[in-house]
Amino acid sequence: MGAFEYTALNAKGAEKKGIMEGDSSRQIRQQLREQNLIPLKVEEAARRDKQQKGASNSAGGGVSVMALALMTRQLATLSRTGTPLADALATVGRQTDKPRMKSLLMAIRAQVLEGHTLADAFSNFPNVFDNLYIATVRAGEHSGHLDLVLERLAEYTENRQQMRQKVQMALLYPVILTVMAIAVVSALLAFVVPEVVQVFENTGQTLPWLTRALIATSDFLRANFFYMIIFIGFLVFLFSWLMKKEEFRLRIHRLVLHIPVVGRLIQGMNTARMARTLSILSASNVPLLDALHISAQVLTNIPMRQSVEQATVRVREGTSLAQALEQSGYFPPLLIQLISGGEASGELEKMLEHAAISQERELHSIIATLFGLLEPLIIVAMGGIVLIIVLAILLPIFEMNQLVQ
Repeated sequence: MGAFEYTALNAKGAEKKGIMEGDSSRQIRQQLREQNLIPLKVEEAARRDKQQKGASNSAGGGVSVMALALMTRQLATLSRTGTPLADALATVGRQTDKPRMKSLLMAIRAQVLEGHTLADAFSNFPNVFDNLYIATVRAGEHSGHLDLVLERLAEYTENRQQMRQKVQMALLYPVILTVMAIAVVSALLAFVVPEVVQVFENTGQTLPWLTRALIATSDFLRANFFYMIIFIGFLVFLFSWLMKKEEFRLRIHRLVLHIPVVGRLIQGMNTARMARTLSILSASNVPLLDALHISAQVLTNIPMRQSVEQATVRVREGTSLAQALEQSGYFPPLLIQLISGGEASGELEKMLEHAAISQERELHSIIATLFGLLEPLIIVAMGGIVLIIVLAILLPIFEMNQLVQ
């Protein structure tokens, strides 16, 4: 039995969409006709998801991160109470009001009823469930602690979403402030300054160099504004095109790591993500080599990702995890020391948890400090530009007063 999405017309000609379970699309069409509905389209949910494998979204395929976290937590709760997996999936599917999530859960439930494991069912939807999610669920099924594993995954998904929201909210005010500053300054140079300085030009006196520079800037902006917009758009397009090339993207990612504050932020975000991923996989009894391979895939910075992949090779050859990561030079000493202590004491899982918490706290501190400094710097820069414009306008007035005296 599978899950099918349908589109049908009722007696009034209104379009109706939904999900039904059946053995074939023919059976679904027959059920729709029995309900006095005219089937227009009936498509297997699993096939539809595979066709949308390339779709991009916050969690992939139209499923938000928070919806995925909520679904995971609900499955964990029902699993803890001993509810059969197929019934738990059906219950969570009825609970959600999101058609995309309902369709996904019914498709997964259909595969579970066919005898597939939950991890195998998840693996058929790679645009929604990443390798970390699938490997952790598979380890939970093998160990018999699926409820605990799902709880960890829910917390991990929620924490990642909260971190993303914090960064977005921290960026929101500086971005708005920067856009407004550029807009105000551009408006002053394009419309206000020419009208004001025209009075001084008619006097025939020699204007101060600051005023002449301001007039030249205003004239250039007014004459080339649209060309500048086209040029900036071209640069953005060119950069986006080059970023699709692996070699160029590698150089940019390596360069970003050497920018004083931004590099530390990028390094901290990737380190925290790797530590948390390793912690979850280790706690779920995933083999270390598999855990390292998955952890490398969650890193967004290419040099750091390559360093973890190289560390995986060294660990396979017999090097300790701490030494393998230390050789890359990208990971902080505290993380290396905690991992080394965990390997020596046999408590790697616990030390990875401590390392993840430590890195996340440090990352929060870096974000708060960075954006706390960014806002006043933007205000000071905008104030300085406005001050220059005011001085350029007032200097000729001061000179005229001196001539009159």
